[in-house]
Amino acid sequence: MRGHCILSHGFESGPDATKVTALAEVAEQLGWTHERPDYTDLDARRVVSELGDVPTRLQRLHALAREAAARGPLVLAGSSLGAWISGQVSLQVPVVGLFLMAPPVSMGPAPTLDAARVPVSIIHGWDDELIPAQQVIDWAHPRRARVLMVDDSHRLSAHVAASAEAFAELLRRF
Repeated sequence: MRGHCILSHGFESGPDATKVTALAEVAEQLGWTHERPDYTDLDARRVVSELGDVPTRLQRLHALAREAAARGPLVLAGSSLGAWISGQVSLQVPVVGLFLMAPPVSMGPAPTLDAARVPVSIIHGWDDELIPAQQVIDWAHPRRARVLMVDDSHRLSAHVAASAEAFAELLRRF
């Protein structure tokens, strides 16, 4: 075993979503264990915020990541809100890398996206209707993150294979 990956789905998505499923298959092929937490119960808690219960989402990922990091190398990956929580948790738990798909740099009153100073790989759509491409580029620049900009929208549905390949490239670095 090379390490463990925790793959966090986006808001109003699920652990069986196309992109995180593709990443899980890549991790397995490369000898990494993986898990895909289910946050759908938290996304449904609209009384907490428009994006559901984000604090509890963070706590859930933090607990899983802390346990996984104690066993060996850990990579966090996520899509949209899953990317944001992955970045935030990476500041509190030792990780070897991050893979962020359509990461929201800012989300209203929530803190701006931040992340540990580890290798970061990002895939983002030029035509993302929720998160401007330039915000992601500006965020990635000082971190020297690998950024793959694609001709797609926020869901990156036309670039599932490209997302999987970019994730494989990151995992091969470790």
